[in-house]
Amino acid sequence: MKRSDESRQVGLARALSKLGYCSRSQAEKLIRAGRVRLNGVTRRDPETPVHMERDRMEVDGDAVRAEAMIYLMLNKPRGVVTTASDEKGRKTVYSFLGEKAPWVGPVGRLDKASEGLLLLTNDSEWAARISDPGSHLDKIYHVQVDTRSFILLCDTLQRGVLADGEVLRAKQARVLREGEKNTWLEITLDEGRNRQIRRMMERQGIEVLRLIRVAVGPLALGNLAKGQSRLLSTAEKAALDQAMNIAQEK
Repeated sequence: MKRSDESRQVGLARALSKLGYCSRSQAEKLIRAGRVRLNGVTRRDPETPVHMERDRMEVDGDAVRAEAMIYLMLNKPRGVVTTASDEKGRKTVYSFLGEKAPWVGPVGRLDKASEGLLLLTNDSEWAARISDPGSHLDKIYHVQVDTRSFILLCDTLQRGVLADGEVLRAKQARVLREGEKNTWLEITLDEGRNRQIRRMMERQGIEVLRLIRVAVGPLALGNLAKGQSRLLSTAEKAALDQAMNIAQEK
């Protein structure tokens, strides 16, 4: 019995995150600031063991209870940073959610210059699964580059490009359409390395003009307007979960 109880214990910061109260990093700051009490006692160590089913947590004197899990998709505009606050005063994705929106955290990242489908949730464990390169969940991007492309470029991206000591490769790459001076490509990734597409293009001497994420697994951006967000339907959430399970079984 004792071993079973211990297996359900997690650190205090993680417990707050698991309940959907805030992110783990935000929880650590609250704890170190002395704003969190566990069973009536102020704790300043984010790793203080917590029994999720038995212990009582409070922040600023208010009891923390499990929040309803929220799963959102946002069409992130270009020029917006994916963070809760920015020391440089830049506009963040949270400016599109409204002041009264419940806390949700971004699932992975889209850099400032990138746009398109961004998932947000207060379900930290689900977010970690989506973001984990090991999940091999396909992410599809439409990428405009400053050159007329050839099939050879797509082959190179699929074979792999050495950048910063690691091999970066696309699962799939194809030409969508060509203009007189630039090309739109569709690139599918299943690893999700940091700035992966931009780094691959840089190694080829190619500039990325626009980078739009249009799908995550079976979830497509569709006609969601720029800067708009909406809740995932039950069917969409289930389809994402099923896609992750199938990918991990392979």
